[in-house]
Amino acid sequence: MDLVEISPKAKPPVCKVIDYKKFLYEQKKREKVQKSKATKVIVKEIRFGPQTDEHDYEFKKKHAIKFLEEGAKLKAFVFFKGRSIIYKDQGQILLLKLAQELEDYGKVEQMPKLEGKRMIMYLSPRKK
Repeated sequence: MDLVEISPKAKPPVCKVIDYKKFLYEQKKREKVQKSKATKVIVKEIRFGPQTDEHDYEFKKKHAIKFLEEGAKLKAFVFFKGRSIIYKDQGQILLLKLAQELEDYGKVEQMPKLEGKRMIMYLSPRKK
């Protein structure tokens, strides 16, 4: 048996006479259960080009709806290759159109923002 200090900041400090190995085991077990109950944030990505066709857009929008309904966050981005960076206004229009059409399923967490060769927008699912 060991004398273990449970709460050192209390006045007077709280101590217990217990089996220290068993105490550590139970503490690890409690932490493991807490960790398993914690919610994990899943981020799904959808990639567009600045001149994505209507059919491709609709196909990717269906996937975005499915991801948001599952409860995952969505990272939609437009990737600009080479000189296509001159079409950044088209990319922004595309992302804003997507945000407007997904309004029922999720809300915009971050508006479209250009970071290097990517214009990124984050959407989070609506609470049920």
